[in-house]
Amino acid sequence: MKLVLIRGAGEMASGTAHRLHAAGYSIIMTELPRPLAVRRGVAFAQAVFDGRAEVEGVVAVHVRTLAEAMILCRQEKIAVLPGEIAGENLALLQPVALVDARLAKENLGTRIDEAKVVIALGPGFTAGVDAHGVIETNRGHDLGRALYTGAAQANTGNPGDIGGYREERVLKSSAPGIFSSGLAIGDLVAQGDRFGEIDGRPIPAPINGIVRGLLMGGTWVRAGTKLGDVDPRGIREYCFTISEKARAIGGGVLEALLHLEGGVDR
Repeated sequence: MKLVLIRGAGEMASGTAHRLHAAGYSIIMTELPRPLAVRRGVAFAQAVFDGRAEVEGVVAVHVRTLAEAMILCRQEKIAVLPGEIAGENLALLQPVALVDARLAKENLGTRIDEAKVVIALGPGFTAGVDAHGVIETNRGHDLGRALYTGAAQANTGNPGDIGGYREERVLKSSAPGIFSSGLAIGDLVAQGDRFGEIDGRPIPAPINGIVRGLLMGGTWVRAGTKLGDVDPRGIREYCFTISEKARAIGGGVLEALLHLEGGVDR
């Protein structure tokens, strides 16, 4: 079994897991006890809430122990384990690679010596220092590029352009509180419609479009937490299929993994 441990189970982590799974790797993912993923239609993190999540034909299941996770891997399913796997538990797993896909914009503690191959996504990591390989996550010419020296581009704080909209399509909390919404991913909204609320304070939809991202209701959020996004293209299929960005990043991880493992047998 060629096991890869992925830290994070949000959109980009899930696109990576999907691609590695298709290439024959067994996957264990770790997540927060209450995930903050908004692109829940394409995030294996949803398994923490529902017990099971499926993305483009690949199934992930919520587990509570490493023993359960290993059983699932043998069944060619992805295991999602809330919490962290590090230290002795990580050493016992002996994964062929560790991928930090949390996209926290900073290194939350991943070290280059934690596994034979350590790969990290995006800002906050330097190849050769924090990880053996770093994958560029910023949209543009270098998206998905595998770096073996140097760092990924700094966080711009600017969402990518979709249908001519950037910041306008993304909703973030203006104050702490409990988020709730009567909407579901895939619903159509018009500008000004109620997207949700925080402690009873309404949050209007910023533009016309389809709800592509939506934080799980009942989640306590800090000010600035991403609550969701509205896709002005209005194509429902895009809410439930892996995006071009996630595919590019997943491809970069697979390339780096094969390169750092020494390539394939010829």
